Amino acid sequence: MYAALNWLRRIMIVVVALGLATSCSNYFLPDATIHPWRAVQLPTEATLADIAFTGNTDHGWIVGNRNTLLETQDGGDSWSLHDLNLGEQAHTFTSIDFAGDEGWVTGMPSILLHTANGGKTWENIPLSNELPGTPFLITALGSKSAEMATDIGAIYRTEDGGRTWKAMVQAAVGVVRNMTRSTDGRYVAVSSRGNFYSTWAPGQDEWIPHNRQNSRRLQNMGFDKAGKLWAIARGGQVRFSNSRAADDFAAALSPEFGTSWGLLDIAFRTNDEIWITGGGGNLLCSLDGGQTWLKDKAVNDVPSNFYRIVFEAPDRGFILGQRGTILKYDPQAV
Repeated sequence: MYAALNWLRRIMIVVVALGLATSCSNYFLPDATIHPWRAVQLPTEATLADIAFTGNTDHGWIVGNRNTLLETQDGGDSWSLHDLNLGEQAHTFTSIDFAGDEGWVTGMPSILLHTANGGKTWENIPLSNELPGTPFLITALGSKSAEMATDIGAIYRTEDGGRTWKAMVQAAVGVVRNMTRSTDGRYVAVSSRGNFYSTWAPGQDEWIPHNRQNSRRLQNMGFDKAGKLWAIARGGQVRFSNSRAADDFAAALSPEFGTSWGLLDIAFRTNDEIWITGGGGNLLCSLDGGQTWLKDKAVNDVPSNFYRIVFEAPDRGFILGQRGTILKYDPQAV
């Protein structure tokens, strides 16, 4: 009897192991066949938050903590620090955007910078002490026009270069972990603890709250090129939306089961080519719209968490990280 039970136990272990091997074939992803990212040296060890380019496509800017403002004139191959002379106050810049040569920067403690000449000079725009929250996300809309969202979801628009602002929502949504704006003016924001997310569209009076899809807390959310939502949850779980509806998500994906650090951001280079950044130099990609996944192991030794990935165009992308880390997309390196 004992021998029979022992053999049965062994058989069950083998069956379970085979099942896990089959269902977790992506436990550790294979190396990608392309390695289009290269590190660029920066004169700072600041944590970088956002990047934008002016009307001159080779002229761009990066913002980060410690009053960090970096400028490039060659499409991102080299960068130099720009001194803003903000006194002794240290700011963490969170967002930058340009429409032509007109640009804006937000940050905390509460600060809003504006330039009308591509960054040759920057003006510190006075903000009301009654502003709900701290400027968090800025979108340049055109001449003297911009939309600013605070870290509690208040949204304002200016048409006169920041002298006056019009409130777009009646009430804030609460402290957010992150916030993204689509090209058509819709917003999605993840709550500070990742318990729920909220959406807002032009014409709505208030944010609409939504429950997360399962027990895993949300890490980040954003929009794909078609304006559909994507979501990253704790533990490296990813969801893509079936439509532009706010809660029409497909089944959850775990691109790499063996990843012990969280995924942080997603960007679409094309409709089918998707890149996901994460902690510990983790960089994943899919070339077929998310059906299969690969890992760019060429950047594994970069000592940084990859916080943000941006594609300004299909042939121009950047990954921003900590300690002055930036990777540039280089199609010639594929």
